[in-house]
Amino acid sequence: MKAVALTRYLPIDNPESFMDVDLPKPVPEGRDLLVAVRAVSVNPVDTKVRAPKDTVEETPRVLGWDAAGIVEAVGPDVTLFKPGDEVYYAGDITRAGSNSQYQLIDERIVGVKPKTLGFAEAAALPLTTLTAYESFFDRLGIDRDGGNAGDSILIIGAGGGVGSIGIQLAKAARLKIIATASRPETSAWVTELGADHVVNHREDMVAQVRALGFDTVDHIAIFNDMRHWDTAVELIRPQGGIVTIDDTNLPMPMDKMKMKAASLHWEFMFARAMFQTPDMIEQHKLLTYVAGEIDAGRIRTTLDTVLSPINAENMRKAHALIETGTAKGKIVLEGY
Repeated sequence: MKAVALTRYLPIDNPESFMDVDLPKPVPEGRDLLVAVRAVSVNPVDTKVRAPKDTVEETPRVLGWDAAGIVEAVGPDVTLFKPGDEVYYAGDITRAGSNSQYQLIDERIVGVKPKTLGFAEAAALPLTTLTAYESFFDRLGIDRDGGNAGDSILIIGAGGGVGSIGIQLAKAARLKIIATASRPETSAWVTELGADHVVNHREDMVAQVRALGFDTVDHIAIFNDMRHWDTAVELIRPQGGIVTIDDTNLPMPMDKMKMKAASLHWEFMFARAMFQTPDMIEQHKLLTYVAGEIDAGRIRTTLDTVLSPINAENMRKAHALIETGTAKGKIVLEGY
């Protein structure tokens, strides 16, 4: 089968940072699906895993953690899907990734693909949807069905992939959304997706948020990086919650968090698959739920750019775009 892989971890402008290779077609066992991949998307986690380091892989390593495709075969213990089903998923960071013609994936972390979306549109969604959904509803404990209607949420880094779907999930939960963006095009993007207010995260966010009439906010999601930690702590209400997806070595003073009895939550959507948690199947359920919301017209894809075909050259282009830090929405590669 065709695949895009690496053996060395190189800067993305190096032509050997990704290579087109042929690999054996895998065989499903247990609860695995064998999926014929039709489209994949690229996330910041891809660039972090590929980042230059001295490690050399003895066999080509396939990255990629977002895909949409068709189930070709199933393992003997599969109960949720059958050959011919159209699916979408983010995958498991401990296994071979989605940048190949065929991929093995545990059915418990796979969702039914939205019927109203093509494969490219669907591939833009899984990882960011899982991340935003778990951040809001599992970590912060917000009621997805409107039990917290009227609460305010500050989404820092709202123009990226996670923020783009996060705005829509927060809107569906009837929250008041303050989104951050730093450029005119991303400000327009987050407004189009449903943000009630937009502030610039490259300027004084505390002053901007308070100028909107919010002394504090009920919930905060840090969807870019932790340089905004002090701002988040200043703006969170007493007994409020902050969730972050960034792994950081930056200082994180906790004295004000303690005084406010505020909570901090870490979100890592690979945790369930990585540790085989008893609730792994929740990712199947939530992806299938979101597919229904999309088919009902309440949530839209966050696709922005499509590159075709899926090959090493286009993978390098996608990684380079992600590494600029200015991408809005999602970048997808489609077709072999």
